[in-house]
Amino acid sequence: MSLSEAFFAAGCFWGVQAAFDQVPGVTETEVGYMGGVLENPTYERVSQGDTGYAESVKVVYDDKVVSYENLLNVFFNMHDPTTQNRQGPDVGTQYRSVIFYVNENQRQSALELIDRLNQSGLLTAPIVTEVVPAGKFYKAEDYHQKYFEKQGGAATCHSTNYQLVNLSDKEWQNKLSAEEYQILRQKGTERPFTGKYFDFDEEGTYVCAACGNPIFQSDAKFQSPCGWPSFDKAIPGSVREVPDFSHGMNRVEVLCARCGSHLGHVFQDGPTETGERFCINSGAMDFED
Repeated sequence: MSLSEAFFAAGCFWGVQAAFDQVPGVTETEVGYMGGVLENPTYERVSQGDTGYAESVKVVYDDKVVSYENLLNVFFNMHDPTTQNRQGPDVGTQYRSVIFYVNENQRQSALELIDRLNQSGLLTAPIVTEVVPAGKFYKAEDYHQKYFEKQGGAATCHSTNYQLVNLSDKEWQNKLSAEEYQILRQKGTERPFTGKYFDFDEEGTYVCAACGNPIFQSDAKFQSPCGWPSFDKAIPGSVREVPDFSHGMNRVEVLCARCGSHLGHVFQDGPTETGERFCINSGAMDFED
């Protein structure tokens, strides 16, 4: 196991912690305060909004299981990064969107993803997320740690259009068709050349069939002899990539960043300049024109 640290602020830290706790490969999280100058800040002081501190989350992760880039995808999918000093009903500088980087690689990854998102045309306004060096992290009071877990309730404080979807297995079975459930939630694979989107070339957006998260644009699709719909790039921030050693193979699985559903796999043998071939099940997607 190779452990690394990352620090994020994305509004109320209760919801941010709950979201990162769902990510495979994240081994530990703590909520706290970063970005200010006062010694030993408290929640009561930070909540006044004039300390410079942001409600932040420390994420410890196994970089052999989840990459920093995938954590960035989760970060941008859990909140609205285009609002200044606000997430939902929470207003103030303590609720601003921040990526606190610990090394140059993290800084570059964050800036590159922000640039791709801004250029994607999917956002209604530019991203205002700060990308700044990590300072001293002050752990928050005990009653804030794992708040929703202690309360036994859902992470409702993080109510934005970027909210992660976390349903029980029974709820997924009720929501999805038998084929969709087998592919999306049980990591199944449809037979090659049988999917409804294999030989399909209309213009529009492919979305996750489980939660409606936009994942691929039609201009990224290309004809492939593999037997499944293939794309040379995903919509920035829409998917997570994780190692997959099932069936005795070494592959990279593609998951929906919003709900964690299985979509397919990605390979580095694509024919376009990206070099990527996202091999995706038709049954994992819906299409919107």
